[in-house]
Amino acid sequence: MQSPEASTAAPPTWTAIHLALAGFADEVVGTLARLFAYVGALALFAILGLAALGQLPDLRDESAPKPGWSVAERSHPAFALSKLDSSDKTVSYTIFRHPEGGRRDVLRWTGDADRQLAELDIYREGGEFDVTRPATADLAARMGIAGDTPLEQAGLIDTKFGPVVLFRPTGTAKGAQACLGYLKRNEEPALQISGFSCQGDTLPAQRAAIACTLNRLTLLASGNEPKLAEFFAHAELKRKPCSLAGSADWLLGVDNAQLRGAL
Repeated sequence: MQSPEASTAAPPTWTAIHLALAGFADEVVGTLARLFAYVGALALFAILGLAALGQLPDLRDESAPKPGWSVAERSHPAFALSKLDSSDKTVSYTIFRHPEGGRRDVLRWTGDADRQLAELDIYREGGEFDVTRPATADLAARMGIAGDTPLEQAGLIDTKFGPVVLFRPTGTAKGAQACLGYLKRNEEPALQISGFSCQGDTLPAQRAAIACTLNRLTLLASGNEPKLAEFFAHAELKRKPCSLAGSADWLLGVDNAQLRGAL
């Protein structure tokens, strides 16, 4: 028979197995806990990374310059001027496009020593158009006038597009020769026709040159803009013959008090 001391010193086999299983279970639980903590940390880093990436477009919008106007070399001219004679031609025709939908067709004429004589800009507005920006903001620069020289209204002329406002540098002496700018805005379709002319030896001749240019402006292609085609079709019904000797359609003089003032 086995003594009590011997039975106490030698634990049963099932007890050793139980302790081994308990130790193994503790190891498994500890490993799973560490695994869950590791996966949770990865998930947290992933969420923080996605949140940071989501802010990158906003940061780029604030720091990087937005794309602006660029020359559209593959676009076809949409406008033309009916010719007065066989020698009448446009020196250059440049098309600009904006990523937000705007398009500008710019026609330019030059004289001796490449001096710019006239410019005609047909601007079809897109999402980039800023209603708060003065319509004549860049007209002075295009006319070659110093940026700090404001423009003042210089009367109206009548054209097939309706009354067109004329502009000249503020403070121009009476009788002095200066290039005349002009501007015509239309709401529907959203269209702006502007430019300047240095042609003509007298003020009436300058006004007549501008009126003649606008009356000769025709539409070649409207694309997917039926309202643009309708606008030019209605304007063509009001077209008048050109007279470069002087404008018979002068509506208001430069000294009219309602039109004076710097812009």
